[in-house]
Amino acid sequence: MDLTLTRLNQQYIGGQWRDGSSERRLSVRNPFDNAEIGVFTIASKADIDEAYLAARAAQPAWEAMSAYQRRTVFENAAAIVERRRDEITALIIREVGGTALKAAFEIGLVIDAIKEAGTTGFRIQGSIIPSPVPNTENYVYRKALGVVGVISPFNFPFFLGLKPVVAALSTGNGVVLKPHEATPITGGTLMAEIFEEAGLPAGLFNVTVTEIPEIGDYFLEHPVPRAIVFTGSAPVGRHVGEVCARHFKKAILELGGNSAFIVLEDADIDYAVESATFSRFTHQGQICMSANRVLVHSSVAAEFREKFARKVSGLRTGDPADPATIVGPLINRREVENLERTVDEAIAAGANALVRQGSRGNVLGPVVLDNVKSSDAVAQGELFGPVILIMEFADDDQAITIANDTEYGLSGAIHTKDLARGVRLAKRIETGMVHINDSTISDEPIVPFGGEKNSGIGRLSGQATIDELTTQQWISVNHGQSRYPY
Repeated sequence: MDLTLTRLNQQYIGGQWRDGSSERRLSVRNPFDNAEIGVFTIASKADIDEAYLAARAAQPAWEAMSAYQRRTVFENAAAIVERRRDEITALIIREVGGTALKAAFEIGLVIDAIKEAGTTGFRIQGSIIPSPVPNTENYVYRKALGVVGVISPFNFPFFLGLKPVVAALSTGNGVVLKPHEATPITGGTLMAEIFEEAGLPAGLFNVTVTEIPEIGDYFLEHPVPRAIVFTGSAPVGRHVGEVCARHFKKAILELGGNSAFIVLEDADIDYAVESATFSRFTHQGQICMSANRVLVHSSVAAEFREKFARKVSGLRTGDPADPATIVGPLINRREVENLERTVDEAIAAGANALVRQGSRGNVLGPVVLDNVKSSDAVAQGELFGPVILIMEFADDDQAITIANDTEYGLSGAIHTKDLARGVRLAKRIETGMVHINDSTISDEPIVPFGGEKNSGIGRLSGQATIDELTTQQWISVNHGQSRYPY
């Protein structure tokens, strides 16, 4: 499919497909072979204005609809995604560099998120609270914020763009989405097309494809949105939070991670190897929840190290269009060069490469580094690619100390046969999520998702979506008359 000949390379504003009004062009390219997929005329500040105003105009009628009416739109959207699964898979492979396995995983998450969004409206509840004032009742209502701005990342753009979009829509809000410039189709205009076909009212959801040199902070500073949902790196998230605070907006930030995958001495080592491999190398490690550090009890470290290195060495790398490929390309060459430099510096500082396969174009082969200390620079930052560290510990306390020795706190995993011990240790880790005997990568539609420390602020999914994307209004009713002191 030649996307340059379809509307997916246009803006979607106020229910209309059109080019942006900027003079700038954005070329979208396949990260594996650099082939051009499509060209956008990007959005200007005037287009951002139009998108936010369209969302604000359409939002009240949407919020006034019953939960049953809104549910129909989400049901339609889920069915459309299912019907277009093969086409969307091809798009994820071409634009994102994801493998077919990754695409299937992402599309499954998207369908679950849409279906769950269709039920959210039934759980938005108010309350009646007693008053100390005679003959008075207090009503507390849940109301939509109004309009929400969403900024999505390049790694899982279909899911991580759609998830906050449907969360905001499900709670009665209008939405303007700015997808990452590397993935504006799967991360933006594809969603617009799906929801247009699903019957979402025109103007309620808008997609503006643009770049920071064109609009600066205008997407954040615009007076219409009452909240910004940002998914991306911690440095950019810090800036987003600062701008939102200056403009009295809520910022919901889902940022990076440095997840610890802990293997206790009683773990099933073969299973732990499988789980750790999935936790790091799914989508080339370009997932915020990916395991950066494998912490292994010293008594089983030699066995784990040997089996893990053998498993990782056998992963197929290359073209994501090949169904056998596990490790495809990173999003661009810059990311490859940054990771290679990080690995070189780690080895110079004393790390040992158990596995290092080198790079070809944007495909970086898996890297497993051993003999790494928690204080080393490579262990402190987020490794957004197919690079993983192995570190040993002697006891539970040391494992927790190492796991917490990072500014991040998004996900984690503990492998043990003693489930009660696993839960006790999980509670001691400063992170938003820990999975016992499973991967660090998990996102379920009704479980609150989010991080601690520099991994973000706020939660989404389930009740957390309602808490974050609605506000409360107190209305009191005096059935009699109050007596005043003067």
